[in-house]
Amino acid sequence: MKNKLIFNLLGLILFISPSFSQNRILNLDDAINIALENNRDIKLAKMTVEKAGAAVDEAFGYALPSLDLNGTFTHFLRKPKMPFPDFEALLKNATYSILFDENVIPRDNNKFVPVETQLQSFAQSNNYEAQLLLTQTLFSSTVFRGIGASRIYYNLSKAELNNTISKTVLSVQTTFYGVLLAKQLYEITNASFLNAQDNLRNVKALFDQGLVSEFDMLQAEVQVENIRPLVLQMENTLKSAKDGLKVLLGIPQEEPIDITGEIVYTPEELPDEFDLISEALQSNFGLKSLDLKKQVDEAFIQIDVSEYWPNIAAFGSYSYAGSSDKWNFQNYSSLTVGLSFSINLWKGNRTKNRVEQSTITFKQTEEQMNLYKDFLVTQVRAKYSELKRVQTLVDAQNKNVKVAERAYEIAKVRYKEGTGSQLEIQNADIALKQARTNYIQSVHSYLVTKFEMDQLLGRTNQEYLLKYETE
Repeated sequence: MKNKLIFNLLGLILFISPSFSQNRILNLDDAINIALENNRDIKLAKMTVEKAGAAVDEAFGYALPSLDLNGTFTHFLRKPKMPFPDFEALLKNATYSILFDENVIPRDNNKFVPVETQLQSFAQSNNYEAQLLLTQTLFSSTVFRGIGASRIYYNLSKAELNNTISKTVLSVQTTFYGVLLAKQLYEITNASFLNAQDNLRNVKALFDQGLVSEFDMLQAEVQVENIRPLVLQMENTLKSAKDGLKVLLGIPQEEPIDITGEIVYTPEELPDEFDLISEALQSNFGLKSLDLKKQVDEAFIQIDVSEYWPNIAAFGSYSYAGSSDKWNFQNYSSLTVGLSFSINLWKGNRTKNRVEQSTITFKQTEEQMNLYKDFLVTQVRAKYSELKRVQTLVDAQNKNVKVAERAYEIAKVRYKEGTGSQLEIQNADIALKQARTNYIQSVHSYLVTKFEMDQLLGRTNQEYLLKYETE
């Protein structure tokens, strides 16, 4: 019974274990979503958006009332003193002056004593005060401008996040299709290898029947062995491409993956070049970021200029205090309200110089925008020309593949009929492999160029952007 249980358990393990070694199958959408989840640049950009949102709330806070509670307690180990006229001399002189004036006693000026100052203390040993202060800004150009600037900065951080997402999506698309290209090139090379093996079997059969020479059989064997290293090379290239995709997606290198998809060419008519340029200048994520940065720079100019304007605030204060020498405090309270007005008259031209620096920064961003626009127009034109070139190339390569396939079939038939040679088969096989390779590479080039064009035009799928939208 025990042995049977162990046998069943081993069978269950053997049945389940293959599922753990299966490759993780990914399509393009899967790869993009994984990359967006794991990409560190996107995580940093998202944190910047959250930080900018907190900055907006902080800027609003400066326009709201401020309530402060302050409390102090002091105990004098040695009381402060100050010079003050001698009260005893003053009282004595005043008393004699009244007696002399009322003729109570005969006047004698020698009775008057000189009045000198003495160090005296008027403070009590223990003192406390609690104060509640309410302040409300009524007018501050800096505060109001800061609120607007923080909102623009928040929009800028969101635009930078979208730009980072767009670049990440493009990287995944190009890398993913690079793996697909390596996979299909491996399949093309392997198909050529299988063709060579099939040809070798046919030649051996004909040689055994005495219909072909040993030279033909040796040529067929050499052809097989010449292609074998290419198969291994393409297999290693495919593995390296998958490893690169793992790095981009943040997947552990030891985790086996495979991808699903095809490099397929879908003919389409390209829009007008000037329409594409106009779309790029309107929707490109990088250009949007620069435009918002320009607005931020302009807002900072206004913030610096606001230093010339006054600040007006209302305040109210309630305090409760007491003092005592023997801890029997005499308590009292006070309540005040008022307005405060402050304006800087001169700061050594610091405000003027800050405005000048902010203005220069604004002009620098303008120049960066103009430079980026020129770059963008150049890139759109280059990608447009590349798309048109590759479209023509794909059609030609597709026809070439069909011709090469037909030539290979004819070469095999001619050899079987005894009118052809192994050299014809080898040449036809090489031509077929090259034609298929050229076709798949041209289609791959077209798709990658199209992805790059879409990124320039700001056509990144809105689903990916909204997924990371921060409210």
